[in-house]
Amino acid sequence: MASFKEDVSEHIGAVYQTVIDEAKSWFSLLKEIWPLLFLLLLGLSILLWFAKPAPPNKVLMATGVGGSYKALGEQYQTYFKSKGIHLELVETYGSQENLQRLIDRKDPIQAAFVQGGLIGADNLSGVESLGSVDFEPVWVFYRHKLYDETKHILDRDIAKLKINIGPVGSGTHTQALNILKLNDISANSPNLLSLPNADGVDALLRGEIDALILVDGFESKNVQKLIKNPEIHLANFGRANAYTRLMPYFEELTVPMGGFDLGKNIPDHPIQLISTTTNLLIDDRLHPAIQALFLEAAKEINGKKSYFAKSGQFPSYLNTEAPLSGEAKYYYEKGMPALMKYLPFWLAEFIERMFVLLLPFAAFAYPIIKSIPTYRTNLAKKQINSVYKELDKFEKDTLESFDPNRLEQYIEVLNAMELRVLNSKASKLATADCYSLRNNIEFIRNALEKQMLYKDKEA
Repeated sequence: MASFKEDVSEHIGAVYQTVIDEAKSWFSLLKEIWPLLFLLLLGLSILLWFAKPAPPNKVLMATGVGGSYKALGEQYQTYFKSKGIHLELVETYGSQENLQRLIDRKDPIQAAFVQGGLIGADNLSGVESLGSVDFEPVWVFYRHKLYDETKHILDRDIAKLKINIGPVGSGTHTQALNILKLNDISANSPNLLSLPNADGVDALLRGEIDALILVDGFESKNVQKLIKNPEIHLANFGRANAYTRLMPYFEELTVPMGGFDLGKNIPDHPIQLISTTTNLLIDDRLHPAIQALFLEAAKEINGKKSYFAKSGQFPSYLNTEAPLSGEAKYYYEKGMPALMKYLPFWLAEFIERMFVLLLPFAAFAYPIIKSIPTYRTNLAKKQINSVYKELDKFEKDTLESFDPNRLEQYIEVLNAMELRVLNSKASKLATADCYSLRNNIEFIRNALEKQMLYKDKEA
């Protein structure tokens, strides 16, 4: 048992001594190669200085008050939170306010949902698109038997009905006016109301108005309240193709017979719709990594199969009113950067951000790192060469002005040289060169003691 304890004690002592020796060796190495390490740290500091700044941990996004934009924004908020970024949702009156706040370079809003058809502002400088993320159909609901369904929707007869076209400044209101204008229906008609969308839906259900125009997603609460109500019918855009020709930001969609309720066969005939798109716009100063995160969120949230969209259909650049950002263009051509598929967002973003600068840094750092193993030896040789030069000068000076009375002084100089060699780091790193130098010092010392230099001079 005692023998076992002794063995363990010996091993522990050996490990301890090994660690101490290794630590001392590393400490000694660091003391000697600190200039190289300083150069590497300086290069790395310059690299970080020129690198793009890290992405913000908080982003402001304009959505709306209620409706599908707010619900969609909350899904994005949850996704961003899972990646360590706080997406703060800012309630607005809708697409027009969202766009104006993005255009304002002093406004802190950095991203927003904006309805297609409302983006064509006179000055879009500084605003870019990440693409469309959803369909927003134009729904025209009316009370049953108040309108002749055999006629084209929105002809002059329907203008006789009391219609809600959404609050002034909203996307619904603007789209409704554009559609009415195409049908030569005056926007000043007293039958056109501007109630908030939710209030308009309630008024239609109570029978206080005859119809309403609503531009919103299929999943919105307002749309879902109306599509299955037997007293409310959805108007058919029989001339949908004409609308998409005259207003290119519109797409054609179809609700098949029984598409809302197969059991009750609602609707009892196919219905053509026109639809704009929900577009994700950004301030062009938004960090590229956050843009990529928005696109990844759009793929995860909006890329799933929905009532009108096929799986993988969104995000896509359907609406070209705003220029596509460079980050989004790369995404649509090549997909998400590979690193973001396999690494945490912060790490993938950091590596991607640094990659462009890593190559010149590597070119700078490679010769420095490569020289580290030989740096100590070269430093030792430099010390030895310095003494060699001093010895050579001493020998020449002594030959030219040898004085036998100063012999002890000459010997002291040589002894000091040898002592300096013995105490130098070179004595451990370049032992053979040190012995050679000491032999040369010894040779000159012996020559002086025997006055050989003097005799040579006399000869």
